[in-house]
Amino acid sequence: MNAPITRDTRADAARDYVQISAEPLNLLIAAPRGFCAGVDRAIEIVEKALELYGAPVFVRHEIVHNKYVVEGLKAKGAIFVKELDEVPTDAPVVFSAHGVPKSVPAEAERRNMIYVDATCPLVSKVHRQAERQLEKGRHIIFVGHEGHPEVIGTMGQVEPGQMTLVENIEDVSKLPYDSDEPLAYLTQTTLSVDDTHEVIDALMSRYPNISGPKAEDICYATSNRQAAVKELANDCDLVLVVGAPNSSNSLRLVEVAERLGTPAKLIQRADEIDPAWLNNVNTIGLTAGASAPEILVREVVDVLAKLRPLNEQTIKTAEEKMTFKLPRQLTQ
Repeated sequence: MNAPITRDTRADAARDYVQISAEPLNLLIAAPRGFCAGVDRAIEIVEKALELYGAPVFVRHEIVHNKYVVEGLKAKGAIFVKELDEVPTDAPVVFSAHGVPKSVPAEAERRNMIYVDATCPLVSKVHRQAERQLEKGRHIIFVGHEGHPEVIGTMGQVEPGQMTLVENIEDVSKLPYDSDEPLAYLTQTTLSVDDTHEVIDALMSRYPNISGPKAEDICYATSNRQAAVKELANDCDLVLVVGAPNSSNSLRLVEVAERLGTPAKLIQRADEIDPAWLNNVNTIGLTAGASAPEILVREVVDVLAKLRPLNEQTIKTAEEKMTFKLPRQLTQ
């Protein structure tokens, strides 16, 4: 169940739009879309921490990559900071869903801080896999995007030099390791499914004995949302993706549509829609990244309905029933 997000004063994003054509617009809405179980859990962790400890509760980095969500939590008493140095020692702090390097909770414990880890359990699974591969004496090749918080957090689970980051096939070709060296690979959870398979194929071709996870690290929500876009994109003249520009999984949804030859645009709010985008468009696809709440999707529908009469249809490709437990300290 999605954590409650309160509509803010900008929510009636359709108010300034007027109909540009009486010609009906076919709207194909992807399902699944929007919040995943890890995002639901992370938001609920901040809200439960506010109930348990009272405001303010500090949050290290954006809890998830969505400005609307962050602003909603700020209104409830959350304070977002970059580093632990900005948090009073006696105040509770929550770590974001993307995961943090081991040094962060270690520093919190050294300072006797109250902290709650909202790392997505599927990201934590990758962290544990890294530890197991190191125990077996393997150097880890990590497939991910440099600078992304999840990558920083995962690479921070090991000592410098124990993990090497690659972003693409070209990076694989530059790796300095011999074909018989003990190696393993892991991946960021929010990558392009197709791109990642290509990189893994390149790794396995160059290093036939490389060890990989029993199941792929790309999370179910990322895979499902990309599959849903693939299902509808060929029938669309344009695809809109609701998400943040720093959201990896949202950016991948734009790429998926574009690779199928369908123009796609990433928007954070419905008020970013340019009516000119609908010129010569008969069918439009709509989806949302895993950290975008459904209320923002409905805003987009409201705006499109102002601009053109809508024939709305949901294209469902998977059923998601995944849920994650809250940290024990918030449920006792």
